[in-house]
This record gives sequence, C-alpha cells and structure tokens, in this order.
Amino acid sequence: MSGGRRDPAGYGLVIGSYLLFGLSATLVTWADAPESVLLVIRFALAAAVLLLVFSRRRPLEGVFRRGTWQRLLVMGALDAFTVIAYFFAVRAIGVAIATFFLFLQPVWVAFVAPRFLKASTERIVYIALTIAVAGMALILVPSFADSAVSLSILGLAASLAAGWSYTFFQLFVKQLTTKLSSVTLVIAESVLDAAFLLPLAAWQFAGSGQGLNARDWIAAVTMGLVTTALAYTMWVDGVARIRVQHSSILGLITPVAAPIYAFVLLGQGIAAWTIAGGALILFAGALVVLFGSGEPDPEPLL
Repeated sequence: MSGGRRDPAGYGLVIGSYLLFGLSATLVTWADAPESVLLVIRFALAAAVLLLVFSRRRPLEGVFRRGTWQRLLVMGALDAFTVIAYFFAVRAIGVAIATFFLFLQPVWVAFVAPRFLKASTERIVYIALTIAVAGMALILVPSFADSAVSLSILGLAASLAAGWSYTFFQLFVKQLTTKLSSVTLVIAESVLDAAFLLPLAAWQFAGSGQGLNARDWIAAVTMGLVTTALAYTMWVDGVARIRVQHSSILGLITPVAAPIYAFVLLGQGIAAWTIAGGALILFAGALVVLFGSGEPDPEPLL
C-alpha cells in the first residue's frame, strides 16, 4: 500500500527512547530495593518534573475531556498490569521465557492494529517480524538451555497476558496522540502507573524490612529523569509520527541494549548468541525504517 512520507525524526525519537529504556533493567539490577518501589518513585518523580518544567504550557489540558480520561485510565491500567504480570512471570518461569513472550507483542500489534486503529500492516512488517522474533530467540538461547527453567502454566499465562496488555497499551497510546500532547500523555501515564503500583510497592517495601540506600535513590532518580521523563516523552512523540507496527518492532532494541549497559556498568559478559540475535533485530528494524510506509499525516513534535 502507499503511505505518507517516512519521518526520520519520528524514527530517531523512537529508537533513542528504546535505547534509554534499556538502561532501566541494569539500574534495577544494580539497586537493592524491590522493583515496584523503584518504579513508583520513578513514575512519581517523572510526573513531578514534567509538570514543573512544562507548567506554562498547561500540561494537563484536555485530560478530563469526555472520552479521554476513560482511555487514559485504561492505558494506565494496561501498563501497570504489564509490569506486574511480567514480574510474576519472571519469578514463575524465569527471565528467558517471560521476556520472550512479552516481546512477542510486535506480532500481536501487527494483527490487531488494522482492526483497532484501521492501520493496515505492510508485507515488510511481517518479514521484519519473522527476523526479529528469530533474533529474540537467539538472544535467549543460553537461558532457555538452563536446566533451571520451569514451565508453570500460570507463569506462561502471565507472560502471555503481559504481552497482550503491552500490545493494547501501545495501541491506546497511539490513539491518544491525536488528542493530547506527548508531555500530557507521559504525565498522565506516570501518575496512573504510580497510583496503580503503589499498593504492591507498599506491601513489598514493608516486607523487605529495610529502607532505601544511596544506590536505590540513584537508580530511582536516574530512571525517573532519564528513562521516564525524557525517554517516555521521546517515545510518545515518536509513536505519534510513525506507524505503531514499526515502533513495536523497534521496541526489540531494548533487549539488545540492556546487555550492553550490563557489560559497561556491571561488567557482565555478552554471549555470542546475544550478538547474533541483536544483529538480526537491528536488521529487522532497519527494514521497517528504510522500506516501510510513513504515516499519512505525521504529528508535530511535542
């Protein structure tokens, strides 16, 4: 099909945001506090900073419009559920299988977007998807081979549910970019995520029996400012300008970037499987950037 002109700025924003998202896993690993506690601080800080920086632009304008606030609630619930379901799956079936099923979401986006957004999926997307999923499988081969991997039915269901939840989260964000600015969307998402995750964070914090140390605060503040306030705004702004099928495939850059951050900051090695899988994912991303159709009417920046 014919589409609009490809938007280099949109692709650049999305790719840059996913590279920054990859830092989150390393920071969570480096810190000592429960993940949910770090996430609540991260989202609350991001919302506060964006509200302060963009206060003159009335950043909450349009949030309470009829039909909009309901979609925002669903968006926030989907994102929070994705996080909780993924964490549960990691504990039940291990990082490898949980991550693989979570990052199958570009496949679901490709099939659901034409019905949800009336945005057709191009042939090049299916080709790129096949290559990208193969790349994810290669990255996780060492973990899949680990004899400690278990196959809990509940864990598998949670990982699949996380992937589907993340799929619809992206579709709701794409839909809302026509109604709200990127900054407004990120503020609303951050507030809702913090609110939805607060009960879990309070329970885990009480159960940990310890306070937050310097590492925890450094990790939480870095995630709040860099991987949320900055990265999420870049991501939403980029998603508004390119096809959601393309942005979901480019999202696989995050599990490619995460081992690189772990190598640089934590000294963890990078397996040959990771390099081979990462190369396939980058090739798949290049296919949609170079040969995919652009949006008919790209959104203006911010």
